Amino acid sequence: MTRSVRRVETEAELEDALAVRRAVFVDEQDVPPALEVDAYDDLGAATHFLAVDGDTAVGAARLRPVDAGTDGADDHATPARAKIERVAVLADRRDEGWGARLMDAVEAEARRAGFETLVLHAQTPVEGFYADRGYRSVGEEFEEAGIPHVEMVRNC
Repeated sequence: MTRSVRRVETEAELEDALAVRRAVFVDEQDVPPALEVDAYDDLGAATHFLAVDGDTAVGAARLRPVDAGTDGADDHATPARAKIERVAVLADRRDEGWGARLMDAVEAEARRAGFETLVLHAQTPVEGFYADRGYRSVGEEFEEAGIPHVEMVRNC
């Protein structure tokens, strides 16, 4: 059985990634659908990733450039800073290493693209997962989509 994480290249792969995110964020965590999908959910708006086990989509993530001074403002985007977003693994596939595989792929793409700094908003229960990968928390805890988060950064 083939297990891999790949860049999303087709609309069908993007739909698979969005389905994983919908299962995790909307169905499991009660995030309103209007908040979960946004303007960056097109093939050209961000780099999307899909984790697959055989023919089954089990995880997703995305990467996009952001302005160094604001969270996600794309009107002054700089290639030096990127944001990792929407990292999701299906509930019954957690503890199988899929989160690490997704992050490995996203971070490798960020390095390849020449980003210097990575930023993400970690849900507080998984802050330790990202800290173990070298991310450090900055600022105070905040709420995003009704869920406590903390901003984390690391050099690429």
